[in-house]
Amino acid sequence: MIRASVIVFPGSNCDRDVKVALERVTGSPVSMVWHGDATVPASDLIVLPGGFSYGDYLRCGAMAAHSPIMKDVIAKANAGTPVLGICNGFQILCESGLLPGVLMRNASLRFICRDVWLKVEATDTFFTRRYAKGQLVRISIAHAEGNYFADAETLARIEGEGRVAFRYSDAKGVVSPDTCPNGAQNNIAGIVSANRRVLGMMPHPERLFEDALGGIDGRKVFESAVESLAAA
Repeated sequence: MIRASVIVFPGSNCDRDVKVALERVTGSPVSMVWHGDATVPASDLIVLPGGFSYGDYLRCGAMAAHSPIMKDVIAKANAGTPVLGICNGFQILCESGLLPGVLMRNASLRFICRDVWLKVEATDTFFTRRYAKGQLVRISIAHAEGNYFADAETLARIEGEGRVAFRYSDAKGVVSPDTCPNGAQNNIAGIVSANRRVLGMMPHPERLFEDALGGIDGRKVFESAVESLAAA
């Protein structure tokens, strides 16, 4: 049995979608953990879902990063528990220091909600091992602050360590400023931690994880986690 926990913040709106995706893929019940709790139950996997935690006041994810539950999430992540942050969850991971960089306003200054193409860059991570390097996948985005930014030294380190998991591209795999929906540096759509067990990604894999939703390209994020746990 796989023990997965989804953290619920005030304003989370993709928490139940992630719960359904995880339960369909793992066959195990998922714990929904309120942000005000002090600890996360014993878990093989923790997910910070998308949404608008605390109404996106201050900076997106900045207030959620200081929720009581995050102390334990950070401690468990530092001890090796895999953590997936999706959209607002990615923002929270950056604001809490579990991942480097920040997510800024989209270059267009507009909210963007549509399917995008991604090129898989790293397959040696907890959440991407079921993909093939260079594979093109279609996954949905829905954000106003997905413009990934890091200082030059941090960006060089992330690139040098192969920690970019996904890049925005077009259907032919072209990666350029023209194929980036939000202005993110180097078309970055998702990055992993140094130990490759924490993934933050702006696209929503839970929104395309089964045919009934219009596609299954996001399913392998969750299947990768199951396979990684089985191999541990």
